[in-house]
Amino acid sequence: MLKENVKKLLDEGLEQDESLFLIDFTVSPDNGIKVIIDGDNGVTVEDCIRISRAIEHNLDRDAVDFSLEVASAGATAPMVMPRQYKKNIGRKLEVETLESKYEGKLTEANAEHIVLEWKAREPKPIGKGKVTVQKRKTLNFSEITKAKVVLKF
Repeated sequence: MLKENVKKLLDEGLEQDESLFLIDFTVSPDNGIKVIIDGDNGVTVEDCIRISRAIEHNLDRDAVDFSLEVASAGATAPMVMPRQYKKNIGRKLEVETLESKYEGKLTEANAEHIVLEWKAREPKPIGKGKVTVQKRKTLNFSEITKAKVVLKF
């Protein structure tokens, strides 16, 4: 019952800002509510507060004792929805498939696939030495087992 009420309130809160979307939502046996959100333009502290208030201010603490945590998806958390890739165009990603692992700049993202580009050193076709070549790989979402942003410090 609590989970259904919270989900309804959460959906109503997210409808207030169409750039925000749900990544994960759980209610533990001891009524610990945890909400993870992301946004097309990122997530601010104010966004988390607004979603928290949309839930908390509409639940009766006298009827149900609960704890509530609303957070944004972490910068290094794996991406789980195609929508998350669009905001990361231009960033370096590490993407795993069943067959291989790729690291490159995300240059395209749509509803079906992403495109990664990177430079690689390969042996010259003729003669000794190596040459730098531009590589490009299109990966369908169905192929991707894990993907995350690579942060540079």
